[in-house]
Amino acid sequence: VMVWLRRCTHYLFIVVVAVNSTLLTINAGDYIFYTDWAWTSYVVFSISQTLMLVVGACHYLTFTGVPGTATYYALIMTLYTWIAKGAWFSLGYPYDFIVTPVWLPSAMLLDLAYWATKKNKHSLIFFGGVLCGMSLPLFNMVNLLTVADPLETAFKYPRPTLPPYMTPIEPQVGKFYNSPVALGAGAGAVLACTFAALGCKLNTWTYRWMA
Repeated sequence: VMVWLRRCTHYLFIVVVAVNSTLLTINAGDYIFYTDWAWTSYVVFSISQTLMLVVGACHYLTFTGVPGTATYYALIMTLYTWIAKGAWFSLGYPYDFIVTPVWLPSAMLLDLAYWATKKNKHSLIFFGGVLCGMSLPLFNMVNLLTVADPLETAFKYPRPTLPPYMTPIEPQVGKFYNSPVALGAGAGAVLACTFAALGCKLNTWTYRWMA
């Protein structure tokens, strides 16, 4: 009985994290609406996607112990997002925000780090976390480049009005922090390790609760 209780708790965790990952990333293309704040929103959404991917993928990966499970988890996230975006599309919302499966290659790097180090959990956290955190903003930029023209989309669909305190300031062109991919990759590489550790730790906590 305890074995099945433990397994069901694991699967419940995986479903909950996968659903929440999808909910938190479902609007990760909305930086297109904020034409004045596009890069700032892009960095924030890239980091949020990285963290939600890595915590669920590492939890699932260390639970099964089978390299390839992280990629499978990213596929679940992608399919959930396509279904949800399809529902939004039927309501007249643009569909081409996240149709590019940006999470898959980053999840593959998690699997690679786990497999190449002979299922070493700490290598998964450090190497996998850094690789995933650095790569996702890059793949997310591919997503941005493949969607419809941002200005056309922004004017075709209604967008929220920015409050006065968010009035955009003219950007400092040419500085390092004006590169959303570099900033997202740098922050993501650091934060993804923490969330990879959390994903692994979820397994330990489950075993303690179910003991």
